[in-house]
Amino acid sequence: MVDLDEFSVVTQPAAQYLNERQKLDYRSERKNCFTWLLTFGKEPDKAEGYARGTVKPRANRMDQFYRFVWESENGYTANVTHDHADAWMTHLAKRDVSQTHKCNCQKAIKMLFKWRKHEHGLSEWDPKITFTQDSSTNPREYLTRDERGAVREAALEYGSVPNYNNLTPSERDRWRRYLSQRFEKPKSDVKPADWKKANSWKIPSLVWASLDAGLRPIEVNRSRVGWIDTDNEVLRIPKEDSSKNRDNWVVGLRSRTARALEKWLKEREAHSDYEDTDAIWLTRKNNPYSTSSLRYLLKNLCEIADIDTEHRQMSWYAIRHSVGTYMTREEDLAAAQAQLRHKSPETTMKYDQVPVEDRQDALDRMG
Repeated sequence: MVDLDEFSVVTQPAAQYLNERQKLDYRSERKNCFTWLLTFGKEPDKAEGYARGTVKPRANRMDQFYRFVWESENGYTANVTHDHADAWMTHLAKRDVSQTHKCNCQKAIKMLFKWRKHEHGLSEWDPKITFTQDSSTNPREYLTRDERGAVREAALEYGSVPNYNNLTPSERDRWRRYLSQRFEKPKSDVKPADWKKANSWKIPSLVWASLDAGLRPIEVNRSRVGWIDTDNEVLRIPKEDSSKNRDNWVVGLRSRTARALEKWLKEREAHSDYEDTDAIWLTRKNNPYSTSSLRYLLKNLCEIADIDTEHRQMSWYAIRHSVGTYMTREEDLAAAQAQLRHKSPETTMKYDQVPVEDRQDALDRMG
């Protein structure tokens, strides 16, 4: 059974509209929807669901939609239609709210009707009005502070599966099918150890190290176990492995990152794929990470974190550029230059600008 404890199935605002029988019906409708989305919603044919971090915020927007419909219909109904959805988009278009909010609401309703197609045999919704993300408030080249935190947390959720011992036989069978596809092995060969492998520290350690050190794609590709010094919470990158091949670099890490790397190194020893290499991280196909595989990883992390990337030039460098932007803001150019391994201070000077959210806060203080 999918755990929905963290979801507000019947929200307090919704409960005010409903009598007890309607609450039971609405709760059942929502539980069925969330369970399907988390289990099958993304790729139904592959039993691949959306991430919890994607479904949870959209669940709240679905609830807003239902309440809009109840207001329009002067009473409760679970039978929401495409006309209801188009009416809500028209309502949102007239409201003084951000394009980002409107866009996220539209995504939530598309997700809802994807489930209704499965559950009730209805067609998916093709909105008459299309919203796009704010381009003015979303930097194209770096992650904001909030986005950095969201990506950091998304790395913990990426690829995770339920605990083997907490599953019923039928649930284990379904997850065994998923893992057989994920690890490209026969279903009969999927063992309990594969559950542990799916909940690996590989991705969190890779992402967190990159968020701290601003690792370039080529540095992730060249990374070696000998770089890691968890006792001192640093990466020691020798000049022969450095992107610019000029100096040895010592790069600071957060304590959380050092612990994640420590956990991954212990786990890594148990993987036969790493017996003949000192690479820190390999892809599922046992290759070093490339620019394209890292871009794909970041895209999936952003989806989990509900970060829209449609109108942004999002690449692994967005992580690196965020390190430069906020290290310069929190410390100074010299600190950013050392953390990013720039030989020339002129290279670091491009980060000597105040992030847009700080400028907006300044305007609020100015009155």
